[in-house]
Amino acid sequence: MIQAATPRLVLASASGTRRSILTEAGLRFEAVPSAVDEAAIKEAAQAEGIPPADAALMLADAKAERIARRHPDALVIGCDQLLVCEGAWFDKPADLAVARAQLLALRGRTHELVTAVVCHRHGSRVWQDVAAPRLTMREFSEPFLDAYLAAEAEHVTHSVGGYRLEGPGVQLFARVQGEHAAILGIPLLSLLTFLRRHGVLLA
Repeated sequence: MIQAATPRLVLASASGTRRSILTEAGLRFEAVPSAVDEAAIKEAAQAEGIPPADAALMLADAKAERIARRHPDALVIGCDQLLVCEGAWFDKPADLAVARAQLLALRGRTHELVTAVVCHRHGSRVWQDVAAPRLTMREFSEPFLDAYLAAEAEHVTHSVGGYRLEGPGVQLFARVQGEHAAILGIPLLSLLTFLRRHGVLLA
């Protein structure tokens, strides 16, 4: 077996994309959604001038810590992601109108997907990492944007930035730099390295 029987892995997330990434990588785990007030944490971080990487780590840590309290013997994985463009932070769009405005704001510009992962076990944080893939949107036309939004519909409200790189959203881009899994929401390669060092996976 590639994965040890213990510790049990728990993903503190309701994200179907993150679940798929870990499943396709051959990991056995339980997914337990973590209900933390993400908006309050982001608002406080911005008010205090905390850098995006530290804010993403705060969010990921809060999720992992909450679930780890209920599963103290498990290795709990928490993740979060912030989209940052020239100092501005973007959230998941509330509706298609907000998504349209966000995509127009990002058009022709380069943004970062600051993606954090944190692991907790036995009541403490045992590991963390942050990746920051850089993505450059092309100068797409408004007719294209309207056709894209019509095709994607409510899917644009499920991801920060209003796009799925694994779907038609890839047509928005001129250049993508960084690990694909990190763009989708979890720095997988560094997580797998940690799991091998922690004895969860065979080296």
